[in-house]
Amino acid sequence: MGADIKKLKNRIKSIDSTLHLTKAMGLVASSKIRRANEAMFASREYAASAGEIISRLSAEPACRRDPYLRQDEECGGKTKLIVIAGDRGLAGGYNAGIFRTIRDDESLNGAEMIPIGKKACDRLGDGYISAETFSYEQAHELALTLCEGFAAKKFDRVRILCTEYISMMSQQPRIVEVFPLSSDRSEKASASMVFEPSEDAVLHSFVPDYVTGLLIACVRESFASEVAARRVAMDSAGKNAKQMIDDLQLEYNRARQSIITQEITEIVAGSDAE
Repeated sequence: MGADIKKLKNRIKSIDSTLHLTKAMGLVASSKIRRANEAMFASREYAASAGEIISRLSAEPACRRDPYLRQDEECGGKTKLIVIAGDRGLAGGYNAGIFRTIRDDESLNGAEMIPIGKKACDRLGDGYISAETFSYEQAHELALTLCEGFAAKKFDRVRILCTEYISMMSQQPRIVEVFPLSSDRSEKASASMVFEPSEDAVLHSFVPDYVTGLLIACVRESFASEVAARRVAMDSAGKNAKQMIDDLQLEYNRARQSIITQEITEIVAGSDAE
């Protein structure tokens, strides 16, 4: 019985240590949420505005033969996939959702992958190590590489696998299409909008900045999703740890009560024998 009590005390101590860890990680995640959300919303706004400009330019007849608007029949099966995962674990299903999408989505089979985030680099190979500190300079460098490679027909499609932030409680993987740019012929430029020196020149020069903004937006949204997922996961783990400690403490008290009762019974029996 004494061995059981010692075992229960060790388990309580171990779970209590885990509880302190989950609290600390939850507090760190909480401290990052506001800043991560601000960065996410700002980058979303920029990407949406840049996408609107690209959409208007791509609808212009002068731009339709631009290499970035390669037609579907010109595209083969070679895909470049940017995979954005987290820098750390303990974020619920955040990282698992990304890798499950790679495994289950047949359209990603055979894609050449560029990972962003430590977990993605560990799984897929060399890439951009940190998603949290992924900078504009890194995004622009990668954007130029993607633009040059696509224009030179080294690959036929560029996609980004990231995580969409829906709410604090909900995030889900999504695939963003980068190249080829879609040409929406129903989109018309405003009559007051004039492009100098020409529509196709503006489109071609603006595309690297557009891709840079899109990369930044996807990374920022993925990081905000990671922080939110970790906060929720740590809250849940903390609640489970508290419940386990309460259950073990009750079991420990019962075991101690049983030992005390047994000792009293032995003392009483010894007194009667005398």
